[in-house]
Amino acid sequence: MKTKELALAAILLASGLVLHAVVPPIFGGVKPDFLLATMVIAIASQPKLKNTLLIGVVAGILAALTTGFPGGQIPNMIDKIASSLFALLLIKLTIKMQSMIILGLISGAVTIFSGYVFLGSALILVGLPAPLSVLFVVVVLPTAIANTVSGAVLFKLYHALVRPSFDKSLVSST
Repeated sequence: MKTKELALAAILLASGLVLHAVVPPIFGGVKPDFLLATMVIAIASQPKLKNTLLIGVVAGILAALTTGFPGGQIPNMIDKIASSLFALLLIKLTIKMQSMIILGLISGAVTIFSGYVFLGSALILVGLPAPLSVLFVVVVLPTAIANTVSGAVLFKLYHALVRPSFDKSLVSST
């Protein structure tokens, strides 16, 4: 990863970390994960497998450090790595038509995938404080909606701040 790419990913993940850290748990120690929206933008800005894996690992570590879920450190690592690869797949499939709306929808889809992976791995490793279906409906779906909107807004802000000449992977700004 080049220095500019590393710095950009670090800034995006740091801003996601701040959001992740300040949002309180909603239900049973589970909190919305806005770090995912910034992770998707970081991956979209440099859609390479090795960069994606590094972004996923760092996002997992950051989420594990701020989790409010008892024993949620390992499930956070599992879900961020799997979600980063899922995000890369979706980004590669839509690379020619990336826009604010597409990146928002990808953020929402990745959030749903991430929530399912997190809750599933937490269920297996440490147990859940409530039924999986309840946590999915009460936490994951509202977070997916919020990440769809925040992902679109953050992408628009990102694209306005970063020069298109530096960011060759993002095709359009609308």
